Amino acid sequence: MSREQDRTTRYQEGSLTLTGTVMLGTGVMIGAGIFALTGQMAQMTGTLFPLAFLAAAIIVSFSAYSYIKISNAYPSAGGIGMYLHKAYGDRLPTAFNALLMYFSMVIAQSFLARTFGSYTMQLFGGDESGRMVPILGVALIMAAFLINLLGNRMIQSVASFIGVLKIGGILIFGIVGIWITDNLAVDFSGTGEAGATGNFLGATALGILAFKGFTTITNSGSEVIDPKRNVGRAIIISIAACVVIYTLVGFAVASNLSLGEIIETQNYSLAAAARPALGEYAVWFTVAIAMTATAGGILASIFAVSRMLAMLTEMKLVPHRHFGMPGSIQKHTLVYTVVLGLVLTAFFDLSRIAALGIVFYLVMDIAIHWGVLCHLRDDVKAKAWVPAIAIVLDLLVLVGFVWVKLNSDPFVIGVAVITMIVIVAAEHIFLKKFLRSEHEESHVRDHH
Repeated sequence: MSREQDRTTRYQEGSLTLTGTVMLGTGVMIGAGIFALTGQMAQMTGTLFPLAFLAAAIIVSFSAYSYIKISNAYPSAGGIGMYLHKAYGDRLPTAFNALLMYFSMVIAQSFLARTFGSYTMQLFGGDESGRMVPILGVALIMAAFLINLLGNRMIQSVASFIGVLKIGGILIFGIVGIWITDNLAVDFSGTGEAGATGNFLGATALGILAFKGFTTITNSGSEVIDPKRNVGRAIIISIAACVVIYTLVGFAVASNLSLGEIIETQNYSLAAAARPALGEYAVWFTVAIAMTATAGGILASIFAVSRMLAMLTEMKLVPHRHFGMPGSIQKHTLVYTVVLGLVLTAFFDLSRIAALGIVFYLVMDIAIHWGVLCHLRDDVKAKAWVPAIAIVLDLLVLVGFVWVKLNSDPFVIGVAVITMIVIVAAEHIFLKKFLRSEHEESHVRDHH
């Protein structure tokens, strides 16, 4: 086998079952969603945060329609990268939006990693020095990297085992937390930073971050058994499962902690809610579930995002360097993904990681719906009104979230804007250079 052939990414068709695919999707969703976002959402919109989760679920339900329609028509391991390519071709919009999705997924890994560290340190009384949380997060990413090197079946087995444990554990937490509370009624009059409509929209945007993990399912498209049927089914099942889980847990937390306590313990609010409800043993139980959930989420996210970047590389939409590494392109993109995740985990806090992730994701999500509406509607047999509503809802929550952050943390919005400008400029230069190189090679061939 030639060296060039050895670089080719190998996708294992039929290597992922429907159950395994659902576990990979819920692995990312549940890991990121309920453990660290609860406190941040409460800070924005007060005790209305359980309703913000439900609002996010409604928006994501409209968004999922476009992904299901495209995945049914074009199942691919490239997932969103391939979907964008179908809509926009070998052009800047494809590369720009695909990279936004890539970065939002890497950001999700870092978010999960730091959440893992925050919960783990509750077993030792917290992390006053602020050093152990990133150290534990870095260690978790490295462990997930090693498991990803072992192949699809190992990833599926580990993700499925973790998925069963964490879903069962979180359901127990939610049901018991509501069952034993003295007063199930949640005071919805409490407000967050300003109590305005913009704050509720901003919290809803963060809630979307808790559901967006369903998109990782699309990156397993060509490896799923009967993908034209099962990718869409896996997306629907994953979202439905998370709606039930988030609703239960949200009300359990709001019933057992005051608004001030939820905000104060925002990086580990589930563990804090378990203490008054069930005592110290319940805190250990909740921490164990959080550690399991975040570990599974990182495992699934690294699996999906490295495949998407490999597909973009093979489509010649992003530059690639081997740096002397052996193996396929997908192994290289796995390394790049892990290294970037390690840097973010080490140097960014949870709230800023979440803010960057949601801005990048919503911009990309709007591009997906616009592509379906304007370019793929007939090909994928989609109804125009569904992606149109999805675009309007995405814009509403994006504007609300940006407004809140401009008033509370404008730096992170500046970082997001500058990063997007850099991506556009770099991709414009790369694509222009690549097209010129292709033209020159074609010209040489024509003269021979």
